Amino acid sequence: MIITGKNGAGKSTLLRLLAGLRSPDAGQMTWNKADITKNAIEHTQHIAWLSHQDSLKPALTVKENLLITSQIYKTDLQAALKTVNLDHMADIPVRMLSAGQKRRTALARILLKPAQLWLLDEPSVGLDQETIEQLGLIFKKFTKQGGMIITTTHIPLPLENSKTLHLPSLSSLVPSL
Repeated sequence: MIITGKNGAGKSTLLRLLAGLRSPDAGQMTWNKADITKNAIEHTQHIAWLSHQDSLKPALTVKENLLITSQIYKTDLQAALKTVNLDHMADIPVRMLSAGQKRRTALARILLKPAQLWLLDEPSVGLDQETIEQLGLIFKKFTKQGGMIITTTHIPLPLENSKTLHLPSLSSLVPSL
């Protein structure tokens, strides 16, 4: 699913709700009939979260930033780096990377966590057109293996067979005086 809307429409907030990082103001959010706000730790085992921030340590290398995720889940770090075309940059400190390379490093972390659901907040930020096309191949492989993706975006993303949810701007919901 692709979530679109103007800045401030609530796209990132919706993803945070789905990730269990924020409680709803009313009602409840469930995953397999379990309230995710009451079972947040268990819920996080099923999702991989990419926020607007890349959440990387600038002083660490690309490899060092990803190593703990790879070790926890016993996943192939080298394969993830190759998938995002960063295998040749594994030993470079993140502070030396471009914005797009940092984003690809954060995307590699998503690949390292076995998850049923990817929640991606504007995954294409900083990426060039070629890398966005590569992202489409990554999406296709993940969904073919039964994975689900919910992502926000301001630009078209190569996510096949997806539905789009357009969030109206909050100002359009408030009556004028």
